[in-house]
Amino acid sequence: MTRFRSTIVALGLSLAALPALAVQPNEVLKDPAMEARARHISEGLRCLVCQNQSIDDSDAPLAKDLRVLVRERLKEGDSNGQVIDYVVARYGEFVLLRPVFGWHTLLLWLSPLLAVGLGAFGIWRLSRHRPPTRVAGLSKAEEAEVEALLKRP
Repeated sequence: MTRFRSTIVALGLSLAALPALAVQPNEVLKDPAMEARARHISEGLRCLVCQNQSIDDSDAPLAKDLRVLVRERLKEGDSNGQVIDYVVARYGEFVLLRPVFGWHTLLLWLSPLLAVGLGAFGIWRLSRHRPPTRVAGLSKAEEAEVEALLKRP
């Protein structure tokens, strides 16, 4: 029975650790389909105050303003792409949690590949440079003495 209680407590604590959505009840649209679209758009927009959260997860006042703006644009009949374009036009591409792929962001997208490539090149380069098997400058007697020391328990 204690194992069951422990499992329930662990489950409860793990659920409590999940991030709470910051969307307030007065922001929620009455149409469930439009609210789902608003949530989908909000998940891809960065909170400019928190910078590591979407506006859907952030409690910052600017994030609330952006959530309201997204919902207003949807009410006016904008498509998802038009809403995102409108927000990007006002705040720049930094507001996107997933940056666009273009010439101006090419380095951003290729930097992980460059890092892996440089790491692989470094490992390859180090593997080619092997230390000599015999230490230069030791006589046969000294080498035998070193071998004896290394084999000693």
